[in-house]
Amino acid sequence: MNQFVRQQFADAQAAYSFVIAQGRNIETRIYQRRYPTLNYGLHVPVVTEGNEWASGTTFFTVDSAGEAKFLSAAGTDMPFNQSTRDSASHDFAMIGSGWEWNLEEVNQAALYNLDLNASNAIFAADKIERLLNSVAMTGSTEKGWTGFVNDPKVSRVDVAADGTGGSTHWSAKTADQILRDVNDLIGGVRQRTGEVEWVDSLRLPPEAFRLMATKRLADGDGYITVLEFLRRGNVYTAETGQPLDIQPLRELATASQDGGGRMVVYRRDPEVLRFHLPMPRRVLQPRQKSIMSFETGIIARTGGTEVRLPAAMAYGDEITAA
Repeated sequence: MNQFVRQQFADAQAAYSFVIAQGRNIETRIYQRRYPTLNYGLHVPVVTEGNEWASGTTFFTVDSAGEAKFLSAAGTDMPFNQSTRDSASHDFAMIGSGWEWNLEEVNQAALYNLDLNASNAIFAADKIERLLNSVAMTGSTEKGWTGFVNDPKVSRVDVAADGTGGSTHWSAKTADQILRDVNDLIGGVRQRTGEVEWVDSLRLPPEAFRLMATKRLADGDGYITVLEFLRRGNVYTAETGQPLDIQPLRELATASQDGGGRMVVYRRDPEVLRFHLPMPRRVLQPRQKSIMSFETGIIARTGGTEVRLPAAMAYGDEITAA
């Protein structure tokens, strides 16, 4: 006797309850899947606050103008402070990816106790995550958004061209020159903000990260790599005692103005930058599309990456070749 309980549906309406049940199983399976290569949350804080159907978000900034000074008890020149307020808004948009199946596929799934087109569900979820990652990192031309690696408000400099042959590339530089390039960029954020801001994170093109992880100090005579030394010997760690978060990021390989490698130093905090995701992935209810077919999809709503405090970030360009 067959170990499976065989079902047969004469029409799409009879099959609909099976479709619904399978759809719920697919939703659970999708959310169990992980996407380690698309982990935009590792680099940009993801914010899911607010109503998931809101058209956008508005935030307010408050500053003050005034001073304090020496006074005479009989004086009438008390300095008064005034607060200034400003606001900014950021729009959200919806993305989606779907799949469909027909009555024949539904009956075959029921007959052989198979997942109902689960691979298509996984593919659709993967497409959603890839688009979210692309929007988070580089923005969207269609929406006029920039991303984490190419925001025009962030300060940008080319690193010093003092490598072999006047090159800016780290492959042509000594360990000391590479460490200087990083620390100059970190220290520049402190200097430009009057020692108010600091950076706790460094993101590098994969090629630059691998070079630092394998290049030893003192031209190979030492036993410690440039990366190991940088984790301890950077101006942020020296000042705060906290470790500098250093990670490779694929999208930085061609992010510079000339198409070369770009490094990013920044304070990884939602106050500085955030990826708006008011609605994470949501699997929609399957519906009957025609006499013998069904369809469903996955949606999400995002506002992309918003840099709110660009002074707490900096780009260093041309550290690797295009």
